[in-house]
Amino acid sequence: MLTGLLALASAAIFAGAAIYVNVAEQPARLTHDDRALLAQWQPSDQRGAIMQASLAVVSGALGCVAFILTFDWRWLLGAALILANWPYTLFIIMPTNRQLKAIEPDQANAETRGLLLQWGRLHAVRSALGLAAMAIYLWALN
Repeated sequence: MLTGLLALASAAIFAGAAIYVNVAEQPARLTHDDRALLAQWQPSDQRGAIMQASLAVVSGALGCVAFILTFDWRWLLGAALILANWPYTLFIIMPTNRQLKAIEPDQANAETRGLLLQWGRLHAVRSALGLAAMAIYLWALN
């Protein structure tokens, strides 16, 4: 089913991007001083948010369409998992994002680094939700 494959592909791209942030980008930026750390995070987060939000919506919508076409509840579960990134981001991650965006890079300090470490831990849940949605979509394809 093409719709299901596209739902899976967009969830996989979402999960891959989220995992990349956790295993490559975040550890690399943490090697910098506090100022450079924040200066790199701010534009990266803005660009990444647009990409990941769009992928979550596309994957969720395709998962819902696959459910409508097949009446297989697994598509709906996968869609719910990938779309759960939206409320998770808005209610759990966004308070930390707002704090980090309010700091000028030249005012970054150890507290800023702590917030960025917290952000990285929170972001790992996005990776987990993407992987879970991907696994459910794979299950639904069988």
